Amino acid sequence: MRRFFSILMLISIFSCKQSEQPQKNAASTGIDTTSVDQKIKMPSQTIRLLPAASAYTSDWLGFVTAQEEIRNFENYSIKDVTSNAKPIVEIMKSMQESVPDTLKSKPVQARLTVLYTKAKVLEQLAARPEYKSKKIAEVAASIPSEFNNLKIQINELFLKTLEDFDNELDEFEARADSINNAIPNKYTTPKQRFQAKQDSLDNNQ
Repeated sequence: MRRFFSILMLISIFSCKQSEQPQKNAASTGIDTTSVDQKIKMPSQTIRLLPAASAYTSDWLGFVTAQEEIRNFENYSIKDVTSNAKPIVEIMKSMQESVPDTLKSKPVQARLTVLYTKAKVLEQLAARPEYKSKKIAEVAASIPSEFNNLKIQINELFLKTLEDFDNELDEFEARADSINNAIPNKYTTPKQRFQAKQDSLDNNQ
């Protein structure tokens, strides 16, 4: 009886090892089960350019083309970005090489370099017959995120200008208040006070 149980135990252990073997083989070969029809994951938020920044980027053909391509990512599957990998590289390269002088800064150029590099990695992955869909999906998803970062850096170029404008406006308003308080009480009507303030401002210029 004891021998019978020993045989059963050995059969059970052997069966377990046999069932574990396919799992180990799958793990060792790195089988990618990601479907090529899976959609590219987009950022939860899209950065908007400031009006002042948009005035410059609207004439930057490289940026406009790249922005349209990023919008296409919303409908792209892994298969789509794989087939469009080379055009994406060309678009990012064109944007990098055509940046206007007004927008040239180290942070902006750094973001342009990152976008071009990401596109090249995507192209290299897509060119391999044994490419991994999961890896392509990860790299593709990072491109819209990096484009958001580029727009943040472009906005940064104009934030300082807006702060300077706000400071100048505050100074002007303080000056106007000072003049307003100095206007004699003899100017009783709003029209008289406005004219007196205007005359005072003109004399101080």
